[in-house]
Amino acid sequence: MGAPNLLNPERRMLRAMQLSDADRSWDLAALLAACDWTDQAVAVGAGHGLQNHGYVSLLEHEHREIRLDSEGKKAVENGLLEQRLWTWITEQGTATMQGLQEAFERHEAGPGVGLLRQLGVSIEAGALVAPDGDTIEATLQERAAFLSSLPAQADALDEDMIKHFSSRKNLIHAVERTERQWTLTPEGLACSPDDLQEAMVITDITPELLQGEAWKTAEFRSFDVGLEATTPRTGRSHPMQALIERIRAIFLEMGFSELVDDYVQSAGWNMDALFIPQDHPAREMQDTFYLDEPSSIKLEQGLMEAWKAIHEHGGETGSTGWGGHYSTDVSQRPLLRTHTTVNTIQYLADNPTEACRVFSVDRVFRKEAIDRTHLPEFHQIEGIIMEEGANLQMLVTTLKTFYAKMGYPEVRVRPAYFPYTEPSLEIEVKWRGKWLELGGAGIFRPEVTEPLGITSPVLAWGMGLERLAMLVLGLDDIRQLYISDLEWLRNQPIL
Repeated sequence: MGAPNLLNPERRMLRAMQLSDADRSWDLAALLAACDWTDQAVAVGAGHGLQNHGYVSLLEHEHREIRLDSEGKKAVENGLLEQRLWTWITEQGTATMQGLQEAFERHEAGPGVGLLRQLGVSIEAGALVAPDGDTIEATLQERAAFLSSLPAQADALDEDMIKHFSSRKNLIHAVERTERQWTLTPEGLACSPDDLQEAMVITDITPELLQGEAWKTAEFRSFDVGLEATTPRTGRSHPMQALIERIRAIFLEMGFSELVDDYVQSAGWNMDALFIPQDHPAREMQDTFYLDEPSSIKLEQGLMEAWKAIHEHGGETGSTGWGGHYSTDVSQRPLLRTHTTVNTIQYLADNPTEACRVFSVDRVFRKEAIDRTHLPEFHQIEGIIMEEGANLQMLVTTLKTFYAKMGYPEVRVRPAYFPYTEPSLEIEVKWRGKWLELGGAGIFRPEVTEPLGITSPVLAWGMGLERLAMLVLGLDDIRQLYISDLEWLRNQPIL
């Protein structure tokens, strides 16, 4: 009887087993010695293959051994904490809590009182009282005897003791191992030794193989294509990263350039430059993460003077400003940016006369309470167009083009209010028969552009990436995007 389609390790193992008694049971150590192997995985793999062919039978025994952990070893040498506490109590005329705290370190006294209470010791008027000392002594002896008996097989130990010490930190730990024994079957015994000679077995046809001559005398391993196979798990981008890359591709396709900048900014660029008044609620600590280090971010005096004029009386823009008092100290306070527009406005200030189309998809930070629709750290998508002749119609057309490329052809806009744009729009897309608000847009006000020397109209729009991701992935809880749920991630569509 032949032994087709066996790998060389399987042939060696079967041949070694045939050379001994047919009824012999082989453990792992015996197989390693007989086959001249050092790697246990090779022996286990060969045994598994022979079992699949029906040439050997496998018997497995699971063993669970309980061993001392780091604190358990100390307890065997020095005594359990509760034993040392009890010994101290019995040596005192009257044992008090104050005396216990003086006699033992704080890290022992606190947990120790809890252990004593479990044993039946009570605290009455500051004194430690034990109504049944004999029972406590017996329990302590049982615990000490249990630890002294380790290591030992779990099935030979008291299960209640195992549970007790497992609930305490670093006293014991379990080690599980599997003991395997292989025995020849009649089919394995009937295999001809001539068919068990090791040979070169080819599993892959490669160009390098065909260039030589060795394949002509080698064996080719056959495969049963009818067998069920596991679904291959290949790596791919996280849904959020895939969505970011998709958005980037759309912006680049539309002729935009990407803008990346720092998370830490000054309140001046983050808010003053965008005509957000210094007494606006967004300035409060509950909305913005202000930083202690650095203590301030220096800004040009001339720039702050321009913002001061704009905020207090409108400067030369024709606006009346916000009135009140503008503080340069507030302007120079460091914070984590609350939007990506802070970086865009700095780019425009550095290039006030050059037409541009730029975008960013980056992180922003706000002190939000975490719930199903809010996170303190999230991503913002922003697009900016600055060029001569830019107008509201161009903004609306650009928005409709962007969202159509995102898969939402039905887009509408409606009037809104934002401190730094006029006119201002809210963008809505139709999704499952309903209109959903996905972002804001508008044209920068003169109070924003004129202090920076910008003379061309600036069109701007933005939205939260996580909100878009919830829409695309059909989520009702934003936190799902940041939970390492592998099963959920595997089932997400490729964006």
